[in-house]
Amino acid sequence: MSNEEGRKIVLRNRKARHEYHILDTWEAGLVLQGTEVKALRAGRANLQDSFARLFNGELWLHNLHISPYEEAGTHFNHDPLRTRKLLLRRQQLRKLVGQVEQKGLTLVPLDLYFSRGIAKVTIALVKGKKLHDKRQDLREKAVERDMERAYKVS
Repeated sequence: MSNEEGRKIVLRNRKARHEYHILDTWEAGLVLQGTEVKALRAGRANLQDSFARLFNGELWLHNLHISPYEEAGTHFNHDPLRTRKLLLRRQQLRKLVGQVEQKGLTLVPLDLYFSRGIAKVTIALVKGKKLHDKRQDLREKAVERDMERAYKVS
């Protein structure tokens, strides 16, 4: 729930940055119902296993779990795992169609945030990492951490 460039970040998918090589990113609008917006503002959502898929020229977000809003919600509350539409420009969608069709590439959400009161998602085109790539990343982070500690001590 931090502010970056006027953005109120609700969720971050840290696991995605560890599991995948990020090739390209886009900012997409998110079509939500009223109780979903309230639940997001309260921070009740999970991006863990979510992914985006193109269907009939539109981009859809699957497996984004937004918990039902209990305080003011009624029996008309939303389905927590419903498929949600993502809004991109037509040019961006055309570019995505060609890239997603390549073998081994997929679309994964990285961040979910509010920008000027509008729900947005950062979608990334990713390729899965091999186990040795993940280990290499962990080694590099450990070396950076050790260097920072040594710098602070002296």
